[in-house]
Amino acid sequence: MSKTSSEAAKFYDDPVEAVARVAEIYEANTATLREAFARFRAGEPPRTGIRACYPYIRITTDSSFHVDSRLSYGFVAGAGTFETTVTRPDLFGDYYREQLRLIKRNHPPTRIEVGESEQPVPIHFAFAEGIHLEGELDQARLRAMRDIFDTPDLATLDDRIVNGTWEPAPGESRPLALFTAARVDFSLHRLRHYTATSPQHFQNYVLYTNYQFYIDEFVALGQRLMTATDDPEERAYRAQYVAFVEPGDRVTHNANLGERVGEGAAPPRLPQMPAYHLKRADGSGITMVNIGVGPSNAKTITDHIAVLRPHAWLMLGHCAGLRNTQRLGDYVLAHGYVREDHVLDADLPLWVPVPALAEVQVALEQAVAQITRLEGVELKRIMRTGTVATVDNRNWELRDHREPVQRLSQSRAVALDMESATIAANGFRFRVPYGTLLCVSDKPLHGELKLPGMADSFYRRQVEQHLQIGVRAMELLRRDGLEKLHSRKLRSFAEVAFQ
Repeated sequence: MSKTSSEAAKFYDDPVEAVARVAEIYEANTATLREAFARFRAGEPPRTGIRACYPYIRITTDSSFHVDSRLSYGFVAGAGTFETTVTRPDLFGDYYREQLRLIKRNHPPTRIEVGESEQPVPIHFAFAEGIHLEGELDQARLRAMRDIFDTPDLATLDDRIVNGTWEPAPGESRPLALFTAARVDFSLHRLRHYTATSPQHFQNYVLYTNYQFYIDEFVALGQRLMTATDDPEERAYRAQYVAFVEPGDRVTHNANLGERVGEGAAPPRLPQMPAYHLKRADGSGITMVNIGVGPSNAKTITDHIAVLRPHAWLMLGHCAGLRNTQRLGDYVLAHGYVREDHVLDADLPLWVPVPALAEVQVALEQAVAQITRLEGVELKRIMRTGTVATVDNRNWELRDHREPVQRLSQSRAVALDMESATIAANGFRFRVPYGTLLCVSDKPLHGELKLPGMADSFYRRQVEQHLQIGVRAMELLRRDGLEKLHSRKLRSFAEVAFQ
């Protein structure tokens, strides 16, 4: 298989110049693949296979420089050579520049090496929005395509770096980032499939929910913030968000920033996990995803959103209250998790604790106080801090439940759901700050079951307030800044430099 010609690696002192070189390599190589595929699709058979590879970023440093121990990222673990393949500089350019700036600051006088790697770009990933081969090529040409172009290889898509199981071959550089380029591209394409929105619209603060009611409130909020207002204070608040994006990349621009025609169209049917984006110009707005019910969905979507390196994600949903003193509509702020979801057992063993993150906990408590306008004893009446148990059996009550109830009591759990521990555990695994604020919607141990009439009344009364709390918590986290938010609790012994 022939490979596109490549130039020798180049060295840079300026992260901006280094990332510009990354963009040159990436754009040239993916353009070569797209052009070759266009000829193949038109019926012109290439004489040889076509291969183009991802760019890489590499640094070599010694351990003579003392790094500020308060930092949680932006430095390497010791002397040596560290590298990563990279992709989509149009999407990650600012991220790459910032990570390299921090490395340069913490490890002077390290130079940045940029070149072409040996990791091929799968033909599917050369198209940012994907290609739909099934509708364009017959079976014979689909088989021939695999002899001509590289296709996704599972060997380059695993999470060994994230899981702490990666081991270098003799002479191999150590990782500079948590994900290889191919792993990132895989998730970018899956995000569009699952959410019906482009990765470019995802924001750095992500809310997850398991109910459409919350999405309805978020859509109403997003549309309201996009409308013009004459109130100066409200106008200033609304103007921080530049657009609201719904599935199908349907964009509503903020009328407070000038009238612009909307873009996109609603898809013919909603995807499995639709996403909605309240966008800021700097990417620090709020994305909300309806993950549906169950830990499998929770793991799937967080596996993919993690490659975007969000600054925080939170679970807003409903739970079963397990204590007699709780009332329907009370809040539960998780400070620990019982993980009986099982979907992450192979990636994050059960003996690994998933700690509460103080920065997120404080922001959530402050948000509840601000939105409810309660404090002190009155605030404690409606919000309980405790352990949340996450299970994979929605109908656990229908079996002999004496044994699970005993375990719940022994764990001191105050609430039960099907997603929160999964989202928190994957946040821990991917080094993404996480948190959970749930609302008690039923009390199965005390005869208060979630039935249609009760549920409808409860949802109408409580969801709007809960959503407001989640949005306020994200705004508080954004205000406090990244150096406070990104916690050293999430770093392993020999962590990668890229956040």
